[in-house]
Amino acid sequence: MQFTSEQRLDDGVLEREFTLGEIPGTLWTPGSGPAPLVLMAHNNGLPKAEPRLVARARYTAARGYAVATIDAVGCGDRPRSASDEQARTDLRRAMRAGEPVDEIFESFIGPMVERAVPDWRTTLDALLELPEIGGPVGYSGGWTALGIRLAVVEPRITAAGFFAGGYVPRAQREEARQVTIPLLFLLQWDDEGNPRQRALDLFDAFGSKEKTLHANLGGHTGTPWFELEDGCRFLDRHLK
Repeated sequence: MQFTSEQRLDDGVLEREFTLGEIPGTLWTPGSGPAPLVLMAHNNGLPKAEPRLVARARYTAARGYAVATIDAVGCGDRPRSASDEQARTDLRRAMRAGEPVDEIFESFIGPMVERAVPDWRTTLDALLELPEIGGPVGYSGGWTALGIRLAVVEPRITAAGFFAGGYVPRAQREEARQVTIPLLFLLQWDDEGNPRQRALDLFDAFGSKEKTLHANLGGHTGTPWFELEDGCRFLDRHLK
């Protein structure tokens, strides 16, 4: 892991860009350590520099956590194949037109999850070698399908917060039954991009004995800011 830039933010959080082979990432660490680690991913391959993700990451780091995000294969600014680009275009067109998107979504997101998981696990290996990170590890993000797969294959993740979940590939819907760690699941009741009933069905499918659903009125980007504070309290219970 090579750090390529760093800046100290006003709240004392250290923000550093890094590369790990071909994987670009960002790490935020609090002023004191070693700190528990939160892996933070945005939904379905949006870039690590997406403003909402960065705001969540900085807030969480200021609460005493190391927070890391990456652009995995096909995500953010990393190269995408022509078929990936076509699938993105088809998905946007179908959603705008109100057409069925299930098969397009499967062909696009399913393979992306498969390619992303190894990058995230490689990054986790490297992060846990840093002296400023002490574990345990949590996951937080809008890419619910990735979080489900990581929760199933990565025993070092001990708690997770998921956003939305209406459109999740069939493979991860089946895997949800294998997820047994504590969960906090956020649902926007009027989310135009995630069918409500599918999200509720996914919440019901999780195998966790401790799982909490927070539902708020509003569209996809309208999650109230207080949910970030509640999310940190959830992390405090399970990672500190």
